[in-house]
Amino acid sequence: MDNNFDSVLDMYLFEENTLLEQLDEILLKAEKEQAFDKECIDEIFRIMHTIKGSSAMMQFNSIMTISHKLEDLFYYIRENGIKNEFNEELVTLVFKFTDFIKDEIAKIERGESLTEEFNTLEKEILQFLHKISNKESYEEAAVTESKDLKKADTLKKYGINIFFDDDCGMENLRAFFIVNQLDEIGLEFSYKPDNVENNSEASKEIIKDGFMLYLNDKATLDTCVKIVKGALNVKDYTVLEFEEETAAKAAIKDIKDKNSHLQTNDTKNTSNSKNDLNTEVISKHSKQSLITVNLAKLDKLVDIVGEIVIAESMVASNNEIKQLNLESFTKSTRQLIKLTDELQDIVMSLRMVPISGIFQKMKRIVRDMGKELNKDVDLILIGDETEVDKTIVDGIADPIMHLVRNAMDHGIESTEERISKGKNPKGIIKLAALNTGGEIHIIIEDDGKGFDTEKILAKAKAKGLLQKAENEYSAKEIYQFLMLPGFSTSDTVTEYSGRGVGMDVVKKNVEKIGGSIVLDSKINKGTNITFRIPLTLAIVSGMQVVVGDSELIIPIKNINQSFKAQIKDIIKNTDGKEMIIIRDKCYPIVRLYEFFSMDTETKDIEDGILILVESGDRRICLFADKILGEQQVVVKPLPTVLNKYNIKESGISGCSILGDGSINLIMDIASLIDSM
Repeated sequence: MDNNFDSVLDMYLFEENTLLEQLDEILLKAEKEQAFDKECIDEIFRIMHTIKGSSAMMQFNSIMTISHKLEDLFYYIRENGIKNEFNEELVTLVFKFTDFIKDEIAKIERGESLTEEFNTLEKEILQFLHKISNKESYEEAAVTESKDLKKADTLKKYGINIFFDDDCGMENLRAFFIVNQLDEIGLEFSYKPDNVENNSEASKEIIKDGFMLYLNDKATLDTCVKIVKGALNVKDYTVLEFEEETAAKAAIKDIKDKNSHLQTNDTKNTSNSKNDLNTEVISKHSKQSLITVNLAKLDKLVDIVGEIVIAESMVASNNEIKQLNLESFTKSTRQLIKLTDELQDIVMSLRMVPISGIFQKMKRIVRDMGKELNKDVDLILIGDETEVDKTIVDGIADPIMHLVRNAMDHGIESTEERISKGKNPKGIIKLAALNTGGEIHIIIEDDGKGFDTEKILAKAKAKGLLQKAENEYSAKEIYQFLMLPGFSTSDTVTEYSGRGVGMDVVKKNVEKIGGSIVLDSKINKGTNITFRIPLTLAIVSGMQVVVGDSELIIPIKNINQSFKAQIKDIIKNTDGKEMIIIRDKCYPIVRLYEFFSMDTETKDIEDGILILVESGDRRICLFADKILGEQQVVVKPLPTVLNKYNIKESGISGCSILGDGSINLIMDIASLIDSM
């Protein structure tokens, strides 16, 4: 029972969050265009109606009540229109109420109790209705016109009498689901009982007499029948035709009298007269075909597929089997490898979600901060349809939000300052996502004031962070100070910044998902911050290299090239460290056997191989004994017992089991470069 509830709750939370994101987009569009068109009003009405219905089902009273009030508000606006002078106030009002709903949903996610007192919010809606209605007084009854459409007293030409499965429970809410679906597609209808939304007592009436829908035309009837057929827990339904609208009440009474007869599957048409009912009982035959899957189950599936990849590799590379030279086995193995690759691709695609969900949320942040800071800023989104692993999307949401807030607070100047500098009064922030094949680049760019390297360096000096002379620091080295905990160049603490908390967390969160950060800035021109993150964390392509008796995996995404070198190509810097010049650029050489304290007989530079690797804008050359080839490896985390040795900060990110059963360590090029 608990698992079922958790599953329903997950679906509810996902749906509500999605709808609220859509609502934010609609409101931002309306604010930008300074008008609410019919499409916007209808869509907002539909969204609030859906939130109201699903919240009523879950018995989240605060969300249900507030969304109901907003639904009534937009029903009034849909029927009567709204003057442009009220548009801005309406946007602000709806944002306030949607923020309330978001807070309530956050409480649900944390397992906290919902707000019980929200009369003040309800009064705000009534006051706004009073303002736009041009009436002397405006009570809550002013919007009951929307409810009047649903009263069963409004007689129709057709009817559908619906009975639900025995002991299914919550019949009133199941009836409301049907009402909700009909509302969403804009059909005109009425129903009885008319208080199914929030009255559990209506269930008794539905069990006894059935749930009645009343309709005016045949087309609407046909549409309703399709929806009723597909509704959950519908046992039987009866289609009724009234020759005269005045016969409807009599029909209802007739239904009650024949209730027991109507609940069976063998009910037949019983009338041959024009004024009698023409009935048809049809059993429910279609069920919902869509399901939602918990992310934890997908994670488990990915783990299992990873094990299958390892097992397939073990079978394919088994030396004992290879010696038998079995042609049929070899053929079957190739087919197995093909199917395994397809399975791997499908499983990984299940976890891929568009990054648009994060990008769209930034619109609201830019809007709210723009009003608070009195800054006019355009947010430009590029590549928001790019898909990334769900775990990675969750990991970069906070870093992106922090950098957008930083750009608004620190980067973009005030309108007056921009004009004095000869800039466009309106600032620009760009959010871009690019798929480069092996990884995703997330770019946060603004045309603001840029990083002041002198100010950063002075702050670093004051904190005693300098390890060499000030004039020896490059701009990119100076930018790295911004990533240190507690480092802030802001002179004052505001709601948004100045506490020295943020950029270090951004760096840690990005590195946690295997990514890196590249910063670039030009004074008075703007700032460009790029996240380089993997497409997925589960299965990666790597190059297998040998160092002594050990084998290591270098991620393909970090490899620029590999080559043989000669002794004459090697130079030494003033510290005696080995360097090599490649295409007029000098790169340090790291001998892996020295770095990891391994024994090897391959120490001559000409006997081994050099691999040029990169992380962000940083490059080094790694010296290894030889390269074995490319491998698809399943990333396994290192045992937690090893955390005390800071292995992850010393060039190792995880491990993998290969086909021959050996364990290979996976190198973390970013941390390796940092540790030098």
